[in-house]
Amino acid sequence: MNDLLPDRSALWQYFEGKVQALTQRYGYAEIRTPIVEQTALFARSIGEVTDIVEKEMYTFEDRNGDSLTLRPEGTASCVRAAMEHGLLHNQTQRLWYQGPMFRHERPQKGRYRQFHQVGVEAFGLEGPDIDAEVILLSARLWRELGLSDHVTLELNSLGSSEARAAYRDKLVDYFEQHRDQLDEDSLRRLTSNPLRILDSKNPDMAPMLADAPKLMDHLDDASREHFEGLTALLQAAGIDYVINPRLVRGLDYYGRTVFEWTTTALGSQGTVCAGGRYDGLVEQLGGKPTPAVGFAMGIERLVLLLETLELVPDAALGELDLYVLPMDDVATTQAMLLAERIRSELPELRLQLHCGGGSFKSRIKKADRSGARLALLLGEDELDAGRATLKFLREEREQMSLDQGALIDTLASMTTSDERA
Repeated sequence: MNDLLPDRSALWQYFEGKVQALTQRYGYAEIRTPIVEQTALFARSIGEVTDIVEKEMYTFEDRNGDSLTLRPEGTASCVRAAMEHGLLHNQTQRLWYQGPMFRHERPQKGRYRQFHQVGVEAFGLEGPDIDAEVILLSARLWRELGLSDHVTLELNSLGSSEARAAYRDKLVDYFEQHRDQLDEDSLRRLTSNPLRILDSKNPDMAPMLADAPKLMDHLDDASREHFEGLTALLQAAGIDYVINPRLVRGLDYYGRTVFEWTTTALGSQGTVCAGGRYDGLVEQLGGKPTPAVGFAMGIERLVLLLETLELVPDAALGELDLYVLPMDDVATTQAMLLAERIRSELPELRLQLHCGGGSFKSRIKKADRSGARLALLLGEDELDAGRATLKFLREEREQMSLDQGALIDTLASMTTSDERA
């Protein structure tokens, strides 16, 4: 687990701001759920024989002896909240969330045991059009972040539960014939969750897995029609994709459409966004049958990706435009009032007021260390003349003495959004 320090928080705010604006434009409303839930919620939804439930959850008993868990993912909590508050009763919902999740897994680059996700969930819509919409939403986010050329969309269909059960039997028969090639994890999954073997990253098993039966060849007619409808919509929208028959996802609740956005820009291939359909989850948790689809993306890895590719504009890094500097204690009150006036008239300006006194030399040093482009100096002479001195901290330019009446217009022309970008 790690701290997010001020020098990096601006990167996160940039990404989160893009997500918030985009979800609003698509008509998705934000939902905020507790970090702690009853353990049974995740055991029932994710699946008791998944790695998450078996190995990775932070679970503890509270003072009443109830088993509680720090949420390892957001979908189950979102479904629980929607059911509990009647949001799914004869209505559709488009929701999004963001926040910390917790898994006790081996840390690696861009992955932590407390990590943060953004998720989108849509309930009550069963056609391939809503599948396409959530994928289009994510594709638009990549375009707006400048990531489109660095990510690949992978698609698969898991079919109906009945089709999966029949396919599971064929898959187990195949793996039994190649039992000597299975690693320890795969042998354990053979009886509990054989589809997850397809997702193995063990290179020694790759040739055997490549020849395994393909789920796409065993789809039921309705799932095949749904998948063909989705791919037709994506093609019409100009979204490129790759069909990956080994894409199964690690959570038990998925069915029909599954997808991942992957990248190789961080070294080995990694997933930055994943999702799909989970039409049976609401009923599984005690509600009425409700079609649903969604995705989640990890903020840490996406921020790392933006940073690695140098795709964060300078204007998003939160650097100061102006440092207002009273040159002596006599000017402190007027400097504070002038700073407040500038904030009122130029709300987009990033301004910091010098506080804490000190010698004139130390004050200038603090102005320079602030990172601001400009310093506005106010001393006894300036007060008497109704003026202020504008000093350029990052450019070789003569400082300017300005009438305070013209100050706002001058600052506005020097700190427009175009110039800052």
